[in-house]
Amino acid sequence: MRSWTVLVALAASTFLYVTIETLPIGLLPEIAGQLGTTTAAVGLLVTAYGLMVVAATIPLTLLTHRWRRRRLLVALLLAATAATALSALAPNYPALLAGRVVTALSQALFWAVVTPATAAMFRPAVRGRAISILYGGSSVGPLLGVPAGTWLGQQFGWRVPFLVLAGLGLAISAVIVTLMPDQTPGTSDTERGSAPDARAYRNLVVTVAVLVTGAFVAFTCISPFLTEASGLSGRAVSAVLLLRGIAGLVGVIAAGLVPARHTGRAMTVVIGVQAVALTAQWAGSAIPVISIAAVATAGFALSAMTAILAVRVLEVAPGRTDLAGAGSSTAFNVGITAGALIGSQVLAGGTVRTSALLAAGITAAALIIALARPRGDRPRAQLKSGTAPREVSERPLGSSHSS
Repeated sequence: MRSWTVLVALAASTFLYVTIETLPIGLLPEIAGQLGTTTAAVGLLVTAYGLMVVAATIPLTLLTHRWRRRRLLVALLLAATAATALSALAPNYPALLAGRVVTALSQALFWAVVTPATAAMFRPAVRGRAISILYGGSSVGPLLGVPAGTWLGQQFGWRVPFLVLAGLGLAISAVIVTLMPDQTPGTSDTERGSAPDARAYRNLVVTVAVLVTGAFVAFTCISPFLTEASGLSGRAVSAVLLLRGIAGLVGVIAAGLVPARHTGRAMTVVIGVQAVALTAQWAGSAIPVISIAAVATAGFALSAMTAILAVRVLEVAPGRTDLAGAGSSTAFNVGITAGALIGSQVLAGGTVRTSALLAAGITAAALIIALARPRGDRPRAQLKSGTAPREVSERPLGSSHSS
């Protein structure tokens, strides 16, 4: 029960970070008006945040790999809490930007360490379920956190939701520092890849970067796509985005049911699902039912991939899982940044319908890369060295040391 309580707190922390990162998008006019800047400048708070995460993840992971995981997670959450409070009290744009930078640095390291730290608290048979719950928090962020924060900001001022998030960060930190085991680095079997495979890991990182690029090309253009290409109203777009968020949450839950030895195949399947969904979104853009279903299905696939990726990294990491997690997190954020940039160029060109086709093409490239991953049940490094691989069971995701 103690471990599951900590898990809920850690899931809340993934919700916290995702909400903090994207909240300014819903409050652009309010923040710009009060700080005397432009909406474009406020929008850069999100772009700069993502770039900071990309640049800092691996260096920070290398610097802190000897820290005990409980202390490190608490330090990161307290840093994010303090920086979010600073953002809420910022008298001007530079102060707000400074708060965002500190939070981004905290998040950069957080995603690298939270998965192995969470997995270490549970026996192999339930690790997959635990990681699914962990990433369920990040799926709830866009579904509930950002809309609720936007409403609060519109009703009571943009500073209020930042203060609420800072309070949530304090509460989460209190639970973790009180209940989470303080493991010494190097004592858990989750700190090293259970079936190390450098080639499979490199393939995974490239696949993720390309896949997420395709996903965010489409997502960046989703609102104008639904209004211009599918003829939906602004209110209907909000409902579609809510449906997409629910589908994403279902995707995370479904990922927890994937057998441990099939994570590689599962990655390939969800990439194929995203490619088909985006193609259908383009081809059926004039038919609202088809475009709505396609948007929801693409959200399902992306969220499922995120949870599967977390477990896959624990398996094929060629060395420390925190450093491997830093690499996959960097690839994910590279995809977000590249997809948003390409999507903005598509919007500038006025060809919003083609955004889905372009996204489908990029996703198809990710599928080709994924299909080229190394085959076989045993990593090459183990075959060459003559060592026997660890046993992988047929139980659900995370049910063996391979997860």
